[in-house]
Amino acid sequence: MIKHLSLKHGWFYHYRIHEDKSKILCTPEFSNLINFLYEMFEDCPDHYFVNGPRASKLKTEIKTNIVENEGQEVSILAKEALNWAAYKTAHSNVQVFMLKFDNNTIGVEVPIWGMPEEIDEFGSLSKHPLTGHIDVLQVADGKIWVWDYKPNAKQEKFAVTQTYVYALMLSKRTKIPLKNFMCGYFDEKNTYTFEPAKIKVSTITQV
Repeated sequence: MIKHLSLKHGWFYHYRIHEDKSKILCTPEFSNLINFLYEMFEDCPDHYFVNGPRASKLKTEIKTNIVENEGQEVSILAKEALNWAAYKTAHSNVQVFMLKFDNNTIGVEVPIWGMPEEIDEFGSLSKHPLTGHIDVLQVADGKIWVWDYKPNAKQEKFAVTQTYVYALMLSKRTKIPLKNFMCGYFDEKNTYTFEPAKIKVSTITQV
């Protein structure tokens, strides 16, 4: 039911997908997504994740219309996961709990990358691919949801940039238009969401 692979990308990331839910939720419109998820078990370009910059370290602050909610479903799940406490870290608890018990979560720690020459917004960021791992990947309400768990979500300045870049890279990898994506970040109290297709940005830099 849950397919798992440890990826040595600087340190170990535990990539997991829920096979049953991914097959049900990835409709023909999102068939490229499920193909990508399974391909990563066989042919993930691990060398990209060794030398290149990390999307989680980007310091460009992107402004967009963010919807803020208290007590939204993913926050409720995060609270239940932290009480569940089956793993040592908060991230692992939230990710595995959602993969097991949330009807819409299909993957966690999903490896993703973007090449410098294929995404204009990367500018002169690096000669190496930009890489990252999506904390939680959902399919819900006809959209692909890219989520990042942030223990202090209200204080985050660059979470919009990080999740936007994740969605942008996954769109490139799967050839699914960005209009089919939603992004968000959350903790056990607050949830913040936005539409990545509405973002207009010229260059993303790293500090």
